[in-house]
Amino acid sequence: MAARDRSAFAEFVAARSGALHRAAYLMVGDVGLAQDLVQEALTKTYVAWPRLRDPANAEAYTRKAITTTAITWFRKKSWYGERTAEHVPETADAGHADAVAARTSLMQALAQLPPRQRAVIVLRYYEDLTEAQTAAMLGCAVGTVKSQGSAALSKLRDLMGDQLDVTDLINNEEVPA
Repeated sequence: MAARDRSAFAEFVAARSGALHRAAYLMVGDVGLAQDLVQEALTKTYVAWPRLRDPANAEAYTRKAITTTAITWFRKKSWYGERTAEHVPETADAGHADAVAARTSLMQALAQLPPRQRAVIVLRYYEDLTEAQTAAMLGCAVGTVKSQGSAALSKLRDLMGDQLDVTDLINNEEVPA
């Protein structure tokens, strides 16, 4: 890879790694695993970099690598097990405990979804992709995205009841970077 290509790749990583990590975190629900997932996806992107016709497509390529790798990990169940918790902040705002409880409940419910349904929810609601874009990212039909999304939301409603607020899926400010 030419030095110019390496610097373009480094700029891409510096500019987009935070957003890629947030998406990966929602896919796997664990900060450390999300970091591993992003590293693996960036490695795949680095290898493919010379073949990318337009470097502007690098983010789409990397996000697809994140999605397909996460689904593969879920299928292999190679990383299931005990998960560590993040550190607890020293102070909290009024109502913060309720927001944390709701977010934790949502993350636990997402973790119970099958990998494909979880990917559809993350891509449709968190990444705000259209059904067609989500289908292209997952390599499936738009109808599959619709049925998987419907089944996922139904299961989330069963798991969370009145606690489910779809805006929690869309509001990505509290997702660890």
